Amino acid sequence: MSQTSITPSEIIQYLYCPRFIYFEKVLGIPQYEEKSYKAMRGRHLHEDKARMNKDYLRKKLGVTEKYQEQYLTNNMLRGKVDEVLLLEDGTAAPLDYKFAQYKDKVFTTYKTQLACYAWLIEDNFDKPVHRGFLVYTRSKSKLIEVELDDAFKRDVKNKAQAIVQIIDKNHFPKATRYKKRCVGCTYRNICIQ
Repeated sequence: MSQTSITPSEIIQYLYCPRFIYFEKVLGIPQYEEKSYKAMRGRHLHEDKARMNKDYLRKKLGVTEKYQEQYLTNNMLRGKVDEVLLLEDGTAAPLDYKFAQYKDKVFTTYKTQLACYAWLIEDNFDKPVHRGFLVYTRSKSKLIEVELDDAFKRDVKNKAQAIVQIIDKNHFPKATRYKKRCVGCTYRNICIQ
């Protein structure tokens, strides 16, 4: 069994282009994304929400208990879930705060992140997860429910396995087929098309 542990962010990077994983995790060439304004603002937002919403339970959602800022791991994945919600129907759900506006669409990246958290919650809390929640802080903290079906969660697990293979076997994957993504890519000067 592999000892490689990955994050939801790495799965999202892989979906954008599998070579991100190769350049960053195999060759050790960082992206320096931590300096971006949105990334820094998002981190501060999570810290603020953890302090402000400590005892608030979303009763309308059927929340009976919540755990904030939960760092969870399993045999392949690790990540920090903003809130793990335990629901009165015996299920659990991740809740994630987004420093974003809701524009009538849930991005695949957000759904993928929720599916990663669902996997971690299922493994650590031993409760099924069928949905997750997003709070869009730049849209008056609008709450959106996102269905997380088994097929989508299975696909995320398969992507995680593909990432582990890239890292463990030093495999140089095919680039994204969406060439427009290459224009602003951190690695465009060293990536062979």
